[in-house]
Amino acid sequence: MTDTTRQDGVDVIIRQWAKVRPDLDCSPMAVIGRLSRASRLLERAIKDEFARHGLEPWEFDVLATLLRSGPPHVLTAGQLSTAAMVSSAALTNRVDRLVAKGLVDRQVDESHRRRILISLSKQGLLLAHQVVEHHLANERRLLEGLPAAERDQLTTLLRSLLISLGDSGGQPADI
Repeated sequence: MTDTTRQDGVDVIIRQWAKVRPDLDCSPMAVIGRLSRASRLLERAIKDEFARHGLEPWEFDVLATLLRSGPPHVLTAGQLSTAAMVSSAALTNRVDRLVAKGLVDRQVDESHRRRILISLSKQGLLLAHQVVEHHLANERRLLEGLPAAERDQLTTLLRSLLISLGDSGGQPADI
């Protein structure tokens, strides 16, 4: 069971608002503020883990998207853009940088000359497999403060929130 007697930074902010504006219901801040702060702390820890492997989060996102597409780990530029939820211009820049690092290959689709195929290089495939293992270990470490039952409950609650905000599951989120 969680110790509700402990305080976090959001508790301090809500108490301050209660003193200054007791007429306001600040209960949404209890959720949104914590989600926002947790997101920033998690993003920092995840970025640090990727940096240990010489990657930026967006680089891992592209590599992971190609990896989880399954063998032969090839997607069209359009498919990759949709899956990574970035514009085609942003994807072009990202792919250019990953090609320069030797992590992905870009080629024209022989069956449809206007289509560009993006694939993991051998080096990219090895790195993606290695980093995903470290990434998951890092995520487990970041969540170890929550017992399994609370993680499951949080998963259910966050899924409900995302669905209520319009996340239909049609486009994968950055994970």
